[in-house]
Amino acid sequence: MSEKNTSPLLSVKNLFVDFKTSERVFHAVKDVSFDIEEGKTMALVGESGSGKSVTALSVMQLLPYPLASHPGDSSIKFNGEELVGKKDGFMRHIRGSQIGMIFQEPMTALNPLHSIERQIGEVLRLHQKMSEAKARERVKELLDMVQLPMMKERLSAYPHELSGGQRQRIMIAMALANDPELLIADEPTTALDVTVQAEILELLEELQRDLKMAMLMITHDLSVVEKFADDVCVMKHGEIVEQGAALPIFKNPKHDYSKKLLGSMPTGTAKAPAKGSTPVITGTDIKVHFSKKKNFWGKTTDWVKAVDGIGVEIKAGHTVGVVGESGSGKSTLGFALLRLLNGQGSIHYKDQDISKFARAQMTPLRSDLQIVFQDPFSALSPRMSVADIIGEGLKVHRTDLDAKGRDELVVEALKQVHLDPETRHRYPHEFSGGQRQRIAIARAMVLKPNFVVLDEPTSALDVSVQVEIIDLLRELQEEHNLAYLFISHDLRVVRAMAHDLIVMKNGQVIESGKAEDVFNDPKEAYTQTLIEAALNLKTKKAA
Repeated sequence: MSEKNTSPLLSVKNLFVDFKTSERVFHAVKDVSFDIEEGKTMALVGESGSGKSVTALSVMQLLPYPLASHPGDSSIKFNGEELVGKKDGFMRHIRGSQIGMIFQEPMTALNPLHSIERQIGEVLRLHQKMSEAKARERVKELLDMVQLPMMKERLSAYPHELSGGQRQRIMIAMALANDPELLIADEPTTALDVTVQAEILELLEELQRDLKMAMLMITHDLSVVEKFADDVCVMKHGEIVEQGAALPIFKNPKHDYSKKLLGSMPTGTAKAPAKGSTPVITGTDIKVHFSKKKNFWGKTTDWVKAVDGIGVEIKAGHTVGVVGESGSGKSTLGFALLRLLNGQGSIHYKDQDISKFARAQMTPLRSDLQIVFQDPFSALSPRMSVADIIGEGLKVHRTDLDAKGRDELVVEALKQVHLDPETRHRYPHEFSGGQRQRIAIARAMVLKPNFVVLDEPTSALDVSVQVEIIDLLRELQEEHNLAYLFISHDLRVVRAMAHDLIVMKNGQVIESGKAEDVFNDPKEAYTQTLIEAALNLKTKKAA
């Protein structure tokens, strides 16, 4: 017993990860070593593609073996037990019971055909052999733990019926269901609004204290790492370039790459649009209501008022930011303005009333009205190459171009989002989460639109790339006089992008005005809470 107490819970030594392709062997992780003690948090930080997630998946032995391999003396020991090379039967017993994992993209990690109750309950039935009744009670407890009490009345809901933040919290509930000894959290707060982010981090700390649970956290949010992690490993190109206690590294980083990461935070404000700019999109009294309950005859008796009477005007060269908690109606408002969802109210694109346009009437306008979706992996077809994904819209809207002309525009779009054009013949699964987000941005921008809905466009990006993307979006806006609806839960990013701000809650506008005025002097208590949570994220460990 004493040996277990003095030994680390997880010990990774000389870990290498190679991926074998038809052309070559790719060295994704190179000689990585670290230990995690019981009840402690280790954070892996670095830019997209640095090997963070591959390292975490190696611990769970979830890589695509035998295409993936661990050459040399690679070792991963959990409670003294070697995991490298273990058979699936052994790992299935470990996964979900002793080691839990929160995956980066909940929409692809959750089964679209299973209800929320079934997905969370399955973990309990497999590992604890719970009855249906006991599993249901535990599911309700877990939903309370992750701040989703309203979901207890919607246990039969499916993933596509939830917001991005709600899906992320369902993933957290599944990972915590069996009180694991080690929790691997791959971007656990990516899709969460700032108030819930603080609550979830406090919840995880509380669980760590109660259960002596260790955590391996993978994140690009350095504010979370600084206040939450005990130790940090900084990764670049598959290698650890700096590691040690979190506070000393944040106060005095030694490696140039660490200094670059810590110096990369969204700053500045958007350049004021030209005077006399004309409206591009105008929405008046926009309403989008979904049926919540029906009677015996199929008539709706209760509605979910996702957007309830909102007006917005976005001019050329102008950015309207939309903030609010998950489920507040931010994305629904964007979809309604693009006529991707039917609703009530009037929508004008320039001088055209498009409120009642049929699908055929909207098609010619789609090149002018674009969107970058929140979850890039589910928005990109896995069967199409990057070149085909970005070039698909050109085939419809630029019939004057031949294959060579389309390819030239695809190459230009990839360069704009800082991706190597030589990668355009690869497929989405061959890219990291941040790289996929950039592909999604390139797909929207290649058509040179007038209005773009940016739905959490930087949520999957590490901080250094966030800065690049923000600069890119500002540059594109200035060059092409673009109108943006910028939806985000990251108020630091919104502050750097938006001219005007809308604060939403339960489908309604709580506060609106010039962005700087709202940030500097918020009038409503809800807005004050959001801003305080974003700029002063507190955890018990930091207190």
